[in-house]
Amino acid sequence: MIPYGKQSITQDDINAVIDVLQSDFLTQGPQVPAFEQSIVAATGANFALAVNSATSALHIACLALGLGPGDSLWTTPITFVASANCGLYCGASIDFVDINPTTYNLCPVVLKAKLKKAEQQGTLPKVVVVVHLCGQPCDMEAIHVLSIEYGFKVIEDASHAIGGRYDGQPIGACKYSDITVFSFHPVKIVTTAEGGAALTNDQELADKMRLYRSHGITRDESFMKNISHGPWYYEQIDLGFNYRMTELQAALGISQMKRLSKFVVARHQLAKRYNEKLADLPITLPYQLPHTYSGLHLYVIRLHLDKITKSYQQVFNELREAAIGVNVHYIPIHLQPYYQKMGFLKGDYPEAERYYSEAISIPMFHSMTLDQQDNVIAALTTILAG
Repeated sequence: MIPYGKQSITQDDINAVIDVLQSDFLTQGPQVPAFEQSIVAATGANFALAVNSATSALHIACLALGLGPGDSLWTTPITFVASANCGLYCGASIDFVDINPTTYNLCPVVLKAKLKKAEQQGTLPKVVVVVHLCGQPCDMEAIHVLSIEYGFKVIEDASHAIGGRYDGQPIGACKYSDITVFSFHPVKIVTTAEGGAALTNDQELADKMRLYRSHGITRDESFMKNISHGPWYYEQIDLGFNYRMTELQAALGISQMKRLSKFVVARHQLAKRYNEKLADLPITLPYQLPHTYSGLHLYVIRLHLDKITKSYQQVFNELREAAIGVNVHYIPIHLQPYYQKMGFLKGDYPEAERYYSEAISIPMFHSMTLDQQDNVIAALTTILAG
């Protein structure tokens, strides 16, 4: 089976982890801050806080921005549930903004109309989580303009997008957002096995997230309420969580970050070849927003179901039977039973639902061989022709 995504682990990666296993530090030591600095160097952000997952990063980002009961968080319905769940963890309510039918990202035009209506009703969001689906950056400048006009904070869920660029700047630079979140799950562009990071240019937000990721505890005397008792002294000054990244994960991440550009270039070469060889099939190929450079975590096609004789499920099943590990990213969150209990209904976000009825993620990973890609192309061509 050719997987839709796969990590690339080299001997250098393995050696980096072994070095940590043979060191004095397995949990908290020099590797975590070194990994954070590698992220800062790659993105230009002022601060990067490494955590144990992107979900944890989203949670502490919401907490740092003061999201809580009585507030609301808006996001796209086409994303993993964590992009919305992070608001629920804080006691906030959730709402969604439908996607742009071309980019599949949260649509700024729909967002503006929804904000205008919410302002009249006194229900404006405190936080909007925009998601760079597949690695394709959202229209961040347009969303930033709306954030100033309507007074909400912006979190970029860039779990798919490390190594990408928007308007010439690296994703993660936080030019148009308050906080950016990365994921380092094994199928993502860079992996630490499990792991994530929250980036910001704001010292105060960084300080808050640093507390929230580690039980609300500080050893920094400038934050303490009492005079230090000695070098062993620490204080819990807020309620935080155990969201810390380990030294093992960080060492793997440092090694992986050295190949970030190589990873993304390889994905672009594969995407270019897909674009050329799939151009005549009854499918919609991925769109690239002008002035952007996608991280290309995923390569999503949309079936022209009116031009083929098979159903969506038949095409998906036949690809799996041909050992092509296709997947779907994602089931719209508002269709999940947990969210439907909140009152969300089928039909609420028609573009998201239309996307879900047609979209299939075909294999894309930086170590993919041309033979593997040819197998995907041949299988897809045969199945759609049939």
